[in-house]
Amino acid sequence: MKIDYLEFSSPDLPATKTFFAQAFGWRFNDYGPDYQELADAGIGGGIASGEMAPPLVILKTDDLEAALARVSAAGAEITRPIFAFPGGRRFQFREPGGTEMGVWSET
Repeated sequence: MKIDYLEFSSPDLPATKTFFAQAFGWRFNDYGPDYQELADAGIGGGIASGEMAPPLVILKTDDLEAALARVSAAGAEITRPIFAFPGGRRFQFREPGGTEMGVWSET
């Protein structure tokens, strides 16, 4: 699996969006009041409205169930079981050192 997406969180989504646009020249795809997808950022990413949290690194796979089995077998704690979202499905986990990550697939 490879890193595919980086997701930021912000308790003030409009302010974060404005900052990223002015400071970095990034554009956005609007997915409503709670999510903005990054454009022109060099890697896929987005900003989710919500409590401040470290950026979430998201990996991409063609087989979500197999990825879930692999990270579980390697010792990860599953923090969000597989769920659907516009564009695919995803789960989140915490690796043994404490970093929260996600894995997604288009199917």
